Amino acid sequence: MSNVTMEATTILPVLKKKLAFLSGGKDRRSGLILTIPLCSDQTSMEELSATLDYLLSIPSEKCKARGFTVIVDGRKSQWNIVKTVVLMLQNVIPAEVSLVCVVKPDEFWDKKVTHFCFWKEKDRLGFEVILVSANKLTRYIEPCQLTDDFGGSLDYDHNDWLNKRLVFEKFTKESTSLLDELSIINDSDKSSSVDKDKSADCALLPSFDPETVLQTGHELLSELQQRRFNGSEGGGAGQGAWCPMEEELLAQPQVMKLLDSLREQYTRYQELCRQRNKRTQLDEIHTKVMQVVTWLQGPGSELLKTHQAIGDSIRAAQALQQKHEEIESQHSEWFAVYVELNQQIAALLSGGEEEEVTELKALQQQLSDVCYRQAAHLESRQNVLQAAQAFHSTTQELSQQLDGLLGMLCADVAPADGASIQQNLKLLEEKLQTVEAGLSSLRQKGGLVLEQMCSQPSWSLEPETESPTGEQQDNVQHIQAVMEEMQLRKQRCEDMVDVRRLKMLQMVQLFKCEEDALQAVEWLSELLDALLKTHIRLGDDSQETRTMLDKHRKFVDVAQSTYDYGRQLLQATVVLCQSLRCTTRSSGETLPRLNRVWKQFSVSAEERQQRLELALNFHTAAERVRQECVEAESLDEVDSSGKTLLDRLTMPIIFPDGSEQYFGSPSDTAAAVEGVRERLLLVEERRLQLQEARLHNDDEEEVLKGQEARLDVIGEELSEKEEQDEEEEEEVGQQDEESERATQDC
Repeated sequence: MSNVTMEATTILPVLKKKLAFLSGGKDRRSGLILTIPLCSDQTSMEELSATLDYLLSIPSEKCKARGFTVIVDGRKSQWNIVKTVVLMLQNVIPAEVSLVCVVKPDEFWDKKVTHFCFWKEKDRLGFEVILVSANKLTRYIEPCQLTDDFGGSLDYDHNDWLNKRLVFEKFTKESTSLLDELSIINDSDKSSSVDKDKSADCALLPSFDPETVLQTGHELLSELQQRRFNGSEGGGAGQGAWCPMEEELLAQPQVMKLLDSLREQYTRYQELCRQRNKRTQLDEIHTKVMQVVTWLQGPGSELLKTHQAIGDSIRAAQALQQKHEEIESQHSEWFAVYVELNQQIAALLSGGEEEEVTELKALQQQLSDVCYRQAAHLESRQNVLQAAQAFHSTTQELSQQLDGLLGMLCADVAPADGASIQQNLKLLEEKLQTVEAGLSSLRQKGGLVLEQMCSQPSWSLEPETESPTGEQQDNVQHIQAVMEEMQLRKQRCEDMVDVRRLKMLQMVQLFKCEEDALQAVEWLSELLDALLKTHIRLGDDSQETRTMLDKHRKFVDVAQSTYDYGRQLLQATVVLCQSLRCTTRSSGETLPRLNRVWKQFSVSAEERQQRLELALNFHTAAERVRQECVEAESLDEVDSSGKTLLDRLTMPIIFPDGSEQYFGSPSDTAAAVEGVRERLLLVEERRLQLQEARLHNDDEEEVLKGQEARLDVIGEELSEKEEQDEEEEEEVGQQDEESERATQDC
């Protein structure tokens, strides 16, 4: 391996000028070809000397022993510069140079060659110098070993060579330094075991990133191997292949050796870091586990122990719930650390050693026990608060329901009718059922709170040694007291509901009696109306009149029953009002109406009965005189009863209040009168027949005259009677209108 004394980076600007270069070509003795291209500008001998020193430090001693062939290209330079360069080679590399080929310009130096011959100075210079033109350079060097500047086929890119050289030197420097550091780090681990001192981590950080240095070395090695492969495959002069440089052939094993050493040390370093990281992870996990356990068993448990109240109202329970959520939020942060630690422990358990696995499992078990126990306490506390909140909410609802029921019971009952009372009674029953359901729900929720408080997990490993705290006992007593108070309030309301129910049922009965009494008045009024408007006919004979008289008596019996029913209802109303301690409602209004209608009905029914009885007497007498031979006195009696009946039909009914009312309409009265008159005419005919029998011996003319005169008188009377009936019908119509107005006013 060559010993590099210089670095390309120190003279990089000079190297970029390409004052000299090793193209990689070789002469016939396998010596390396060193090319010095001179240009028309003045060349700095110091820079050229520095360039030569760097280039000659690259090849190995074995390569240097074969000697160098130096090509001094003077085609673009002056002779004195060429001569200076050649003489400088004597001082720089006298031992390594075996031949110097000075490429001269065509016909420019011909005269000057005689003044200085390098071959005469060979002994003094220590190497042979020849002047040769560019086209004759192939006499000494094969074309495949020459660059295209001298007509050869050897490819050479100075910038590419310089970049690769910089990469090689950088890799060599970094890898060497990295190897030394890694060796020190790895050796220090052998001499002393790694302790838990955190400052030891600083010694594990090398100056260079091993991954980056290895990647650079692999890329460089790949480039060197590729160039060597290309050089070995295409070595012919006609192929134009690039012949690898000697130093690159030597650099490849050097790079491989550095890479092997670096990988070995880096593997040991990685294992060392892995062990230290594992120990560090174990220490960190242990520290974090103890932090979680310490907080959960200390401040976390104290937070839960000091917050055991359940509140005395829904607002207090909500405040406690909010406080518990804050406590849960604090625990959630530590539970998140627990989850992360559990994942880390699980990852370490998969590839850890037996001792580490035992330690990790112990930590994991301890952490899980504490976290699960604390989570159980949080959940139990949450369940208690939720049950307490539901209990307080139900208590508040039940209290409001009891207040509403009590307010309804304390309010005066003054409904307008029985339907509203029924509605209020139904509402009262519904409220009572709601209260009963609320109390049942309260008992259920109270029992749930007590059960949740009794089933809370123990703080210690021996639950039987723990006894309920004073605060828990207060909570139990509070819940039991609330349920007992609600039970008493509900019982008081039930007693009041019983009293109110009885009163409301009596009021329903009162309204029912009042309604039925009014209905009796209406029925009696309808019977009166029917009596006056439809009970007009008197019958065509005694049999029909007798039947109508029987029906009339039954009709009167129905009206009497209706009146008696109304009176009984009004009496029941008075009794109910006295029981309810309220003023008589219907007796002051309905009773006078009932009595007034009944008196009117009684008067009308009496008048109707008398008319039917007169009609019965009239029809009976008329039928007897028609069927039997009677005296004139009997005919006069029939005539008298008929006229009495006619007079009675035209008379109005006078009620106790002084108002008058006629049976039926005037047309109905006229029809009844006409029927009576027809019977009277028949009776009169019977009278005439009797007179004819008695006056059989009298003068027929006188008899006829007397009969005609009698008939005329009767006809006139009938005409006058019809006119009088028409006037009475008009008066009756006017009286009916006045009666209807009076009835409406009443």
